[in-house]
This record gives sequence, structure tokens and C-alpha cells, in this order.
Amino acid sequence: MGEKKIKFEDAIKKLEEISKELESGNLGLDESVSKFEEGMELSKTCIKMLNEAEKRINILINNDGEISEENFTPEE
Repeated sequence: MGEKKIKFEDAIKKLEEISKELESGNLGLDESVSKFEEGMELSKTCIKMLNEAEKRINILINNDGEISEENFTPEE
């Protein structure tokens, strides 16, 4: 996948597709391992996106009850 930017929803959809392919039992060993690796990378990407969203939300609500957005820079 590399550093290509992917939307969270697209990553989840692709993970679902990979899961179905792996569960089907129709893939050879090499292809199964490749799909598993791709799924793990997508999973890491989704977790990172969720963590960044959580941090942004916390910045918004933890400002003494005042809703104001602070500058947020996602971790690279």
C-alpha cells in the first residue's frame, strides 16, 4: 500500500473483501499470505486514523467545556 492516502471507509471495505477472500478457502498459500499482509497493513492504517480522530475530538471537548479547535498535526 505504501504511503498512498486512503479513506477510512475505503480501507474498511477492502478489509471486508480480504476477509471474505481468506474465509472462502479458494486462495493458494502464497496468495493467502499476501492478502493477510495487505489486511494487516490496512488494519494498521485504520487504527492510526481512528487514533488521530480521537485526539482531534479530545482537543475539541477537553477545553474547559468550551468548544474550540486547537491546531492538530497528525503523527507521521
